[in-house]
Amino acid sequence: MKTKYHYTTVLEALEDLKEKGFDHDFNLHSDAIKSNPNDYGVKHVYRYEGDSDPDEESVVYGIISNSGKKGVFVAGFSANSDNEASQILEKLYIESSRN
Repeated sequence: MKTKYHYTTVLEALEDLKEKGFDHDFNLHSDAIKSNPNDYGVKHVYRYEGDSDPDEESVVYGIISNSGKKGVFVAGFSANSDNEASQILEKLYIESSRN
């Protein structure tokens, strides 16, 4: 089972991942994730739930590309989220958790 981290805020998760070397912003390159999902692995996942509004839920992914680039991807995590890249990353994380 993978290590789970508990953070108070998304910012705290991002700061910790940055300290671990995850400093690339994959949100700026989501098309690469969508077109080549097998080139990426999800190493860390942190979910943040808003106190009162489900639309405030988010997820922070710590990602490593096949080329060795380490970075983060931040996305909404509500049931109505339609972000294709975050759906791909969630699938990759679930598949890696089964191994």
